[in-house]
Amino acid sequence: MLAGRIADTVEIASAADTAGFDAAWTGEFNDRSAIVALAAMAHNTSRCRIGSAIAYGVGRSPLILANDARGLDELSGGRLVLGLGTGTKGMQIGWHGVRDPESPALRLEELVPLLRRIWKLHEGPVKHEGRFYSMNLTPTAEVLPPVRDRIPIFTAGVNRRMIETAGRVSDGLVCHPTFSSQYVSEVVRPAIAAGADRTGRDPDRVEILGMLLCSVNDDEDVARREVAAQIAFYAAPRAYAPMFEASGFAAEAEHIRKAFADGDHQAMLDAVSDDMLDAIGVAGTPAQVRAGLARRKADFDHLALYSPSFTMSLERVQRNTLDLIRVGAP
Repeated sequence: MLAGRIADTVEIASAADTAGFDAAWTGEFNDRSAIVALAAMAHNTSRCRIGSAIAYGVGRSPLILANDARGLDELSGGRLVLGLGTGTKGMQIGWHGVRDPESPALRLEELVPLLRRIWKLHEGPVKHEGRFYSMNLTPTAEVLPPVRDRIPIFTAGVNRRMIETAGRVSDGLVCHPTFSSQYVSEVVRPAIAAGADRTGRDPDRVEILGMLLCSVNDDEDVARREVAAQIAFYAAPRAYAPMFEASGFAAEAEHIRKAFADGDHQAMLDAVSDDMLDAIGVAGTPAQVRAGLARRKADFDHLALYSPSFTMSLERVQRNTLDLIRVGAP
């Protein structure tokens, strides 16, 4: 849940926990902290995992990020999943003041192992000199061990190289909401396997988290328009063009980008074909959504229900998310 206030996130996380979901996820943007949201979620859930999908792995020092995660894991009784991403190059520069936005995969591949070393500070000093980070951390007082030996770290990826990072160093991959079944089978799984092979890891130990665009409404057309709008929003940047091309939707994406350049939002929605919508998202009546969830379940190790928000009111996003919890409850 990204739209709305912290209280809205708490309501959703609590509802998911009560309904028996395995996990509740939150994100962050330029007006929202995933860390603060996770703290609120930790206090208002008791069973489900709580995770960031994603928190920014830039803009925070490794020490701050490690200590935030350590505290959240303690607050939640060992239920945290730390999902990290870098955002686009423009976000890194404009939002976070990053001076070296190149090679985001290498940045995460340096950051993830460093976080794990910081969590072992009770075993001794942490000294590190890398391309992106430098650290000389020596305890000046007793350091208690964290509540768990290993806090799971997931990393986000869209292109092959960023997905490969999850295979190389991460416990899981946070998939983009526009991944089709074809993209998962032909790009995601092979990239994870290639990354895991590079570092001698078992690819089956890398959990694939699918963020599935879903809208439920008794009026099927309303639900489909909501999902189509979000797909069009994601297809507008040219950076995602290779992903849509690999899924077989290059023509639709090109039409969406042209309509976006013309400032024609309706044409953007109209350019989302039925095949594109059904390959990426799930929309319709409760029965149709249940069938759609069953169809996409095999693509991922863990499926998160993700409400569209583009062109929707915050109240509608909240209502849709709560309805999805009811419809998709295990």
